[in-house]
Amino acid sequence: MQITKDTRISDILLEYGDIAEVMEVFGVKRVGRYSLRMFFAKALTVEWAARIHGVPLDEFLAILHQAVAKINGES
Repeated sequence: MQITKDTRISDILLEYGDIAEVMEVFGVKRVGRYSLRMFFAKALTVEWAARIHGVPLDEFLAILHQAVAKINGES
């Protein structure tokens, strides 16, 4: 899965599981249970998540890509 600014947060969670720890680094706080986060994440894109939490988009994308590479066992 290619993660871009237009990728929905819900798609990332479905593909890679709950990577809330990565999101929290940027101030994207957990919202209750995992299922509740999925509900709110359906309409939220990576770009909007970065904007809402005041994180530079390029930095947010880079960290997401690193987290996905770690999950996939890449170096």
